[in-house]
Amino acid sequence: MTELTRWFDSRRTPFELIERLFEGDAGQGAAIKVEEVRDGDSLVVRAELPGIDPEKDVDVSVSDGALHISAHREEKSEEKSKGSYRSEFRYGSFSRTLPLPEGATADSVTASYKDGVLEVRVPVPTTPPTPPSSKIQVTRG
Repeated sequence: MTELTRWFDSRRTPFELIERLFEGDAGQGAAIKVEEVRDGDSLVVRAELPGIDPEKDVDVSVSDGALHISAHREEKSEEKSKGSYRSEFRYGSFSRTLPLPEGATADSVTASYKDGVLEVRVPVPTTPPTPPSSKIQVTRG
């Protein structure tokens, strides 16, 4: 099955397909929209995450030379009036993994959230670290 065939799975309703288009989902879970910029000796990643609680719904980590951002959103609304009732809900998980520049580590990474935007700052060394070397003993024989 091709990626395109999986994306247009016949079991999906037209509304689900349209929602996937607008959320940027290409069959692998919705992607978080990000902006990456260099600010001096730091890589700054800004992720668009409106309507979430950053303390409960966001996970930021660094491993294997990459920055991992994942979030979960749950929205519910109810309207009750005389003779009618309307309820809507929307939920989903979003994630994004970005490669980090050579030499970047989890040390001193900071993250903040304001006005629906998560900002992660990753210090990047100005000179890449030199790999450790070790002398190998040569024996006769």
